[in-house]
Amino acid sequence: MAKHPSRVQHATLLPAARSNTTSRWGLLKDIRKNPWLYIMLTPVLLYFTVFHYYPMYGAMIAFKDFSPRLGITGSPWVGWEHFESFFQGIYFWRVIKNTLIISFYELVFGFPAPLILALLLNEVRKTVFKRTVQTLTYMPHFISLVVVCGIIKEFTMSDGIVNDLLSFFGRERVSLLLGPEYFRTIFISSGIWQNIGWGTIIYLAALAGIDQEQYEAARMDGASRWKQMLHVTLPGIMPTIIILFILEMGRIMYVGGEKIILLYNPSTYETADVISSYVYRVGLQEFDYSFSSAVGLFNSAINFMLVICSNWLSRKMNNTSLW
Repeated sequence: MAKHPSRVQHATLLPAARSNTTSRWGLLKDIRKNPWLYIMLTPVLLYFTVFHYYPMYGAMIAFKDFSPRLGITGSPWVGWEHFESFFQGIYFWRVIKNTLIISFYELVFGFPAPLILALLLNEVRKTVFKRTVQTLTYMPHFISLVVVCGIIKEFTMSDGIVNDLLSFFGRERVSLLLGPEYFRTIFISSGIWQNIGWGTIIYLAALAGIDQEQYEAARMDGASRWKQMLHVTLPGIMPTIIILFILEMGRIMYVGGEKIILLYNPSTYETADVISSYVYRVGLQEFDYSFSSAVGLFNSAINFMLVICSNWLSRKMNNTSLW
């Protein structure tokens, strides 16, 4: 027989009920107070709902033997079969290894590049030179990726400009994109060229927010420009660096799939084939939608866990985190 809650239990439940009611009324009150802000927020919510959250419904085909004729709900369940096929497949370790190596190179060389350029520009006192460098470095970001890959292919051909420079120093001419040993270097260096200026904008904005009185105090204490950078500039933008690093960790298993697909070929699969390109090749070229969805879901789950772990570590070590 059900018992009525005791006075102690009733007293315990009251604060939770009150807090829920208060938060609900507080939200309605805030909507009435700032209606235009919520109206402006509506298109953003619709965008994420329609294009990001609603498509998650289709992720269930990773656990089904999907047939376009039967549809998502009509296709039979197969459970973890596609995941097991991927883990036991001959390409599993190759795509995992290539993904981790390229991501590691991007973290080591690509992530600090915008920071270094921002620190260098911060020391420049000639405004015209500073703006010119900024404009020249962030312009490649606005070039279409297809155009960028076309430029890379032209430059790395046996009669391209890169081979002209190499032959000047006595190197033999060779089509660089056909050599698996050159692919990662080309991919990482071109990525730095394309994104270094755009990433610098974020750091320059963070640098502008540092209190100038700290630099004055450091100069009065006899600190050189180098020590000012170490003890004033870097600590001042450290929260920004940590946040960007956490976001970069969330992409570590992704890698630039579109760019790799545009640049790689069967002769470079050994070092260029990553999870994203493998999903594209299996899903769209071989029409194995369920298997490619399982691989993509596995990739997303790893990225999600990396973001959670890096955010937790950052909060524990530096008191800075995304949430």
